[in-house]
Amino acid sequence: MHPGRVRRTRKLSTTEERRTRSPLFFDFRHAVMLHDVIAERVLGAAMKVHTAMGAGCLESTYDACFRYQLTKDGFAFEHQLRLPVLYDGVQVDAGYRIDFLVENCVIVVLKAVEKLLPLHLAQVLTYLKLSGHQVGLLINFNVAHLRDGIKRVMNGHSGVSEQWPSK
Repeated sequence: MHPGRVRRTRKLSTTEERRTRSPLFFDFRHAVMLHDVIAERVLGAAMKVHTAMGAGCLESTYDACFRYQLTKDGFAFEHQLRLPVLYDGVQVDAGYRIDFLVENCVIVVLKAVEKLLPLHLAQVLTYLKLSGHQVGLLINFNVAHLRDGIKRVMNGHSGVSEQWPSK
């Protein structure tokens, strides 16, 4: 902006002002867009790993490369995050570990298998239900084209749905 010019901003209406200042206001559309943006960026990181490594490596190799790529791309994430189960009012460590929780909103589960099975989808759905998160990505690196190995899983207010990313 030119140093001599004054930036004009429009005045917020009373409703807009309350929405932006209230800590209790939750814009569901904004949350969905945020999840979509993060999921797309995560898929971009996965594409970089798959382009460099191709199919046929061990899952642990993809895990290490993906972790490096997320760090390089500036993501905040947790790796191998323990996920306890609440049973009879007590937290029980049932051995669940989320591969990646990216930006505290998208769960990522990596696989390097011949074919994704319903069991793999159930794993992601379990993680979503237990953690309370809404979006999960199931990524199978053992495919010729990574787009064929991606499943997006939603745990929404109206139930659970499985979606394929747009091509």
